[in-house]
Amino acid sequence: MVITSMDIPWGIKLINWISGKCCPTRSMNKLAWHRGAVLALTYLAYTCYHMSRKPISVVKNVLNFNCTTLTPPSDIIIDDKNRNTWCDWAPFDTEDAPALLGILDSAFLFAYAAAMFLSGFVAERVNLRYFLSLGMLASGISCYLFGIAKTYNIHSLWYFITVQALGGVFQTSGWPGVVTVVGNWFGKGKRGLIFGVWNSHTSLGNILGNLIAAEYVETNWGRSFIVPGVLMGLAGFIIFLFLAPHPFDVGCLTPNSTEYKILNATHSSDDGGYDEDDIQPHTVNGDDDEESLRSETSPMLPTRRLLHNIDGEKAIGFIGAMKIPGVLEFSFSLFFSKLVSYTFLYWLPLYISSSTSYDAALSADLSTLFDVGGIAGAIAAGILSDYSGMSALTCGFMFILAIPMLFIYDYIGSSSLVINIILLMLTGALVNGPYSLITTAVSAELGTHPSLGDDAKALATVTAIIDGTGSIGAAVGPLLAGIVSRWMGWHSVFYMLMISDLIALLLLSRLVYREIRLYRQRRLAV
Repeated sequence: MVITSMDIPWGIKLINWISGKCCPTRSMNKLAWHRGAVLALTYLAYTCYHMSRKPISVVKNVLNFNCTTLTPPSDIIIDDKNRNTWCDWAPFDTEDAPALLGILDSAFLFAYAAAMFLSGFVAERVNLRYFLSLGMLASGISCYLFGIAKTYNIHSLWYFITVQALGGVFQTSGWPGVVTVVGNWFGKGKRGLIFGVWNSHTSLGNILGNLIAAEYVETNWGRSFIVPGVLMGLAGFIIFLFLAPHPFDVGCLTPNSTEYKILNATHSSDDGGYDEDDIQPHTVNGDDDEESLRSETSPMLPTRRLLHNIDGEKAIGFIGAMKIPGVLEFSFSLFFSKLVSYTFLYWLPLYISSSTSYDAALSADLSTLFDVGGIAGAIAAGILSDYSGMSALTCGFMFILAIPMLFIYDYIGSSSLVINIILLMLTGALVNGPYSLITTAVSAELGTHPSLGDDAKALATVTAIIDGTGSIGAAVGPLLAGIVSRWMGWHSVFYMLMISDLIALLLLSRLVYREIRLYRQRRLAV
């Protein structure tokens, strides 16, 4: 494999050209700069993915809400005919509105879950820069199409279902893409902490989506979708310009590699290739040694063995990926964990509004605290996993605490604003902590499992299997919540969520037992 200018994103070429003109002799830690850029770009990308998913949960409050308590926009003339219905939106203006809105959630999430498995298969085999940028552009367009229904007065249920389903398909480009890119650039050391901090993009995206939607929900709910859709498309263009999916794309060494070869740039061939005699083998131990042997005039190329692992790796199939120890257990556990998380994602603003006297905007703002707690929970889960080396036990511990916390929030959360805020953050931390750990650090760990050997890659495939299975649960949860809340009330919805967390815990019980047993064996061996 020869690293050519064709592998380098256009934005990075421009930065390299400018830095070469301004600071031609300045030394820099190339790997560290690229790693930082990859974290920032993937963080931006998935923040936008979640930002564009969130508006539907906020807009539900006005699609089937009696508008006498809201302030109409300036272009609405209130008369006796439209006084109580200016923001009620057919076909969501009937008693069955919660069920219909649940169908919209399910259209998105079932399409997302079904397409996720195919998306992981594709992501393993294509350039992830194009994969992510095109996926973000298409996702932004689908979000925009939902918003223009307000502008063009579209009231067809099938239009909304179709747009939501297309959005679900396009959004599957996100998770396998960003996890694989970050996994390519970072080794296994402190992966839980890195992913825990990095995974805050999910909660930040939800928060931004909430705030943007809340800004327009009571005046022109269409903009709640149009603005995130436009931002999503712009972010996709930035990803196209600057993202380097793999270290080799910009001449860096794969993490955890211990061999590389230094190239004598003064003896390169005229066609841009390099002679074997010009490449000298070296061995390094860690990034510091690697950087000490690298310079701007001596670009690096990996050894032939490492290059084979890029060009010659065979992308593993679904059956092979599912045989990796732990994949099925974590996949099914995530099914129930994500069921709980996405029920909150899609229904929390409406629940807060219906269980309190708060208006739609305040309910949307309060619901962001669940995601603030989720950021803390993700980081805590990552730290505990790194420190203990026991991911399943970390998830199980948080599941155990989440069950009583759900019960407490259901029964006393609406008693006062302060209590609601505190319990929302605690619930968010315990619900999203294990969900975050499974979808990031655990997926990356299993995708590079030793059982795969040196000649197979499965990171995107394993990520898609785990997140795809979880996404089926994410589709089931909001659908059931809409039905159960309509016929049995919100207390029954919370009982459903508590049972789901219990099942998620039980599905990990074998892995928890094995981790505890291995820990005891290590302690006895000391």
